[in-house]
Amino acid sequence: QGQLVESGGGSVQAGGSLRVSCAVSGYTYCRFDMSYYRQAPGKEREFVLFIRSDGAMAYADSVKGRFTISRDNANNTVYLQMNSLKPEDTAMYYCETENPTSVCPKLRGQGTQVTVSS
Repeated sequence: QGQLVESGGGSVQAGGSLRVSCAVSGYTYCRFDMSYYRQAPGKEREFVLFIRSDGAMAYADSVKGRFTISRDNANNTVYLQMNSLKPEDTAMYYCETENPTSVCPKLRGQGTQVTVSS
């Protein structure tokens, strides 16, 4: 069975940067569309950004100009680079595959915590 393995994240002061990664384990034949979501305590889950298998991207307005997403198809890994972090970016960040098929399923990562202090 395949899975998404997230790494990175951590704690940083406002204005700092962090990078998180999401590696697909298994399903080496799939070129997943991928999204990042985040959820802060007591808040709804929020879409952050999306990258399609061909590299097309979409961003939430709240992170546009600060966050970027990239992918390494050879290693089936997606990278979320977060710059100019704000305290309101504090949340658990989750990667997920999108547009599943019968052979390339919906997968969700275990989440990685990002904490930004003022």
